[in-house]
Amino acid sequence: MDDRRLDRDAIKRVNRNLVLNLVKSDGPLSRRDIVRRSGLSAATVSNLTAELIAEDLVHEMGPGETTRGRPPVLLRLNNRAGFVVGVKVMEERLAAVVTDLDAEVLAYRSDPLPTPRQTESGRSIDPAEVVAAIAETVEHVLSEAGVDRSAVLGLGVGLAGVVDSQTRRVVFSPFFAWRDVDLAGPLRRRLGMDVILENDVSALTIAEQWFGHGHNYDHFCVVTVGTGVGLGVVANGQFYRGAGGGAGELGHTTLVEGGPTCDCGKTGCLEMLASDRAVARQASRLVADGELELGTPTMAEVVAAARRGDEVAQGLLAESGRWLGVGIANVVNLFNPGLVVIGGEGVHAGEWRFAAMRKAFQEHVFDGLADQTEFVIEPAGDDTWARGAACVVLGEMFKSPLHKTRGFEVSASSGRVQA
Repeated sequence: MDDRRLDRDAIKRVNRNLVLNLVKSDGPLSRRDIVRRSGLSAATVSNLTAELIAEDLVHEMGPGETTRGRPPVLLRLNNRAGFVVGVKVMEERLAAVVTDLDAEVLAYRSDPLPTPRQTESGRSIDPAEVVAAIAETVEHVLSEAGVDRSAVLGLGVGLAGVVDSQTRRVVFSPFFAWRDVDLAGPLRRRLGMDVILENDVSALTIAEQWFGHGHNYDHFCVVTVGTGVGLGVVANGQFYRGAGGGAGELGHTTLVEGGPTCDCGKTGCLEMLASDRAVARQASRLVADGELELGTPTMAEVVAAARRGDEVAQGLLAESGRWLGVGIANVVNLFNPGLVVIGGEGVHAGEWRFAAMRKAFQEHVFDGLADQTEFVIEPAGDDTWARGAACVVLGEMFKSPLHKTRGFEVSASSGRVQA
């Protein structure tokens, strides 16, 4: 095949993706609308839409409004042309969803993981046990959604730690003391579907980029607070992973030299000052000293006490919020995002945490940058994290071929995502 044919094929893939994305994002649209918005010729749009209709990715939905002449036929994405599965792997359980092409959740399921064993390097679990648990959960959630495995475009798996999304290996997992573990390969062989592995915060960020608050922003960040503190960055419209997939470890930036020891082995990490775990640790100390009355020193108990008016509990949440504000100010100083989305289970602490966060942010952000930054605070339950993992697969489906990094394409014959 000569280079000219390759160039024509590449251009067609780019144009096809452009048309598909316009219909997905702005539809229903007429072919005339697509010509005007894309800059492509009417003949090119006619050929590409005919191909997408033949593949059942796009449907004609009837005539639109017009002031004169023949009403245009409107096109919309067939959101049931395929389905994806997303799984969030946590310390003790799995959360899984099945979504359509609009990322609408059709079924949700949560299952326990086998109990990790204590080893010299920390709590660990055999990767084969996790693979088996994920596979079983995927089978169950597909059954609950009424979706046949043959209609599944792919499986996205999100978990905490450093993930190399190119090799699809877990470089390091803080939950299970894993290093250089192949999780995607065994899952692909067991389930017969392609698997994308991604850091959980990265997956949530990709979901925001394609289907959430970040959709219309070229520069935005997602900060998660809960057991840890995480960061996802989109710059110039592209998700930023770093050289080896480890970008975004905001929780392990050092804020206090000689501060509390973190699970990562370092001291003074933001995570040990601002996370839910940090609040629980401080609460445990205050309970032992008789300064705070709680049934158990957990984040949930601290929040409940704060709502009852306990000033010590309120102070703990405010202190964690203050450190979080310092960390976010550093993020804004570095990346100057137009939007910061704050999510995670720690959002449920409410204004006891976030009033102090906003105050500290204003005190530490560089002059002028605060006015350019919009904040959205959005709770993220287990289903939201799992949906984020599913959106990693959807993101690859709708991503321009110019920016694809994982070798995924949408098959012209079936609409399936292929590696």
